[in-house]
Amino acid sequence: MKLYKTILLMLWVFFLTHNLLAQKTYLHCGTLIDVEAKTVLKEQTILIEKDKIIAVTPGYLPASNDELVIDLKNKTVMPGWMDMHIHVESHPSKKSYEERFRMNEADVALRATVDMRKTIEAGFTTVRDLGGSGVNVSMRNAINRGFVVGPRIFTAEKSLATTGGHADPTNGFRRSLMGDPGPKEGVVNSTEDVRKAVRQRYKNGADVIKVTATGGVLSVAKDGQGPQLSEEELRAIVVTAKDYGMTTAAHAHGDEGMRRAVAAGITSIEHGTKMSTETMDLMKKMGTWYVPTITAGKYVAKKAEEPGFYPNIIIPKAREIGPLIQKTFEKAYARGVKIAFGTDAGVFPHGENANEFIYMTEVGMPAMEALRSATIYPAEMLNQQDLLGSIKAGKYADIVATDGNPLDDIQAVLKVDFVMKGGIVVKQ
Repeated sequence: MKLYKTILLMLWVFFLTHNLLAQKTYLHCGTLIDVEAKTVLKEQTILIEKDKIIAVTPGYLPASNDELVIDLKNKTVMPGWMDMHIHVESHPSKKSYEERFRMNEADVALRATVDMRKTIEAGFTTVRDLGGSGVNVSMRNAINRGFVVGPRIFTAEKSLATTGGHADPTNGFRRSLMGDPGPKEGVVNSTEDVRKAVRQRYKNGADVIKVTATGGVLSVAKDGQGPQLSEEELRAIVVTAKDYGMTTAAHAHGDEGMRRAVAAGITSIEHGTKMSTETMDLMKKMGTWYVPTITAGKYVAKKAEEPGFYPNIIIPKAREIGPLIQKTFEKAYARGVKIAFGTDAGVFPHGENANEFIYMTEVGMPAMEALRSATIYPAEMLNQQDLLGSIKAGKYADIVATDGNPLDDIQAVLKVDFVMKGGIVVKQ
């Protein structure tokens, strides 16, 4: 009898979900931001069927009795936001470094379900995850299957690094635990290694390849900015990734490492802290995207002053590098480098991603351009512009609404009232 009732319940949920997805939905929008045309439209209806937008029309179209109407007449409506640099598995605390030895993969995954719910409820319907242990792939799959509520995830699975480099998973371990990780674990030391490591990421389910081209702040290692891969190795990563249909991203704080990555054809530079004007000009020439992560920079600089939050080896790196990112972003934007929104959430608490909009506009980026950096530009960078990034017929119904208009007051991004992803209301 219990089994019979369970089966009936499962069938009921299945038919309910599919009936809702089959139903047309009308969003009556008082203010609609068209990020493609850089215009603001009044009194619009977005017509949605299943998971896609089928029309955007002027006026408030009436619906029949069996169709759903959502009243957003007093809201500002825009495409769902996209954060191009997060870490699904990371969760900042004083215990973060010891948790690597205490938490099982299941523990990490269950905690991440809460963080991903916070992320989507903050308005971010798509994210790019740039490195973890493999739980990130499972989280992407669970969200896609409807088991977990969260944003659409494009993941790098495990970041690639040299021995002792920023993403070497055994940095800081005692010698008996270090071992000799190789391409399977994402540690590379030759062009042969990097090709094997990229192919392993593909086998493991990655969507994108992330490489640590320089040292980093939060790794338990001394160097926070020196180059850690040769241009030849970086070029082999880019070529192999393209063969497998994947884009690439390079963590880089020091200028020489990022210059090598840009010259090798990398898709995006992450952080870019000490980027020179020469590298900015090379990025413009090569069409390289810049993902700044200002929020993370500010957070690590602040937490470096909190006793015991980071291991001692990290503190001087955080103090030096963290405060510089916003200034670099200001220069890069003014020089015409392509910007894609990214925060490094996981370094700071998930769900606080929208603060990046405020930091970007503080130093000269107009609010409309900041919204475009989190919508149409990431979609282009991911080669997903036909499906994501704007409110347009044929694209996924990923939609966010705020009480205020961020074009008038950017602080409005911190108060998200409505979130829809793929035609399903997540927050209202």
